[in-house]
Amino acid sequence: MAKKNPHPTEINLHQKSKMLEIAFDDGARFEMSCEYLRVHSPSAEVQGHGPGEGVLQVGKEDVGIERIEQVGNYAIQIYFDDEHHTGIYSWDTLYRLGAEKDQNWQAYLERLKAAGAPHSAFGTKA
Repeated sequence: MAKKNPHPTEINLHQKSKMLEIAFDDGARFEMSCEYLRVHSPSAEVQGHGPGEGVLQVGKEDVGIERIEQVGNYAIQIYFDDEHHTGIYSWDTLYRLGAEKDQNWQAYLERLKAAGAPHSAFGTKA
């Protein structure tokens, strides 16, 4: 069973592959793409201010991370190279995003497809 409120023991940004690797103190380890983290940003700009108000993020396939700053002892702030940096990723949010990555990614691709947005996953590049 997963530990309640796990904390990261390692956070590594692999800029060439555009992947963020995070290891937690309960033994979990996740790799998440910059695109995945950007389109699931916890910011109000992405999530909206209430249920159902989220904004579909389009054209983020090539987004990278410029830098990461720790916020207290509970989160990181990610500065993306598309100038988005308002999301604060708490340890719980990062853990949840890692644990639910496959389901979240599939739902995101389905939303893109329904909106008619291009994506390399559909054989078209934005």
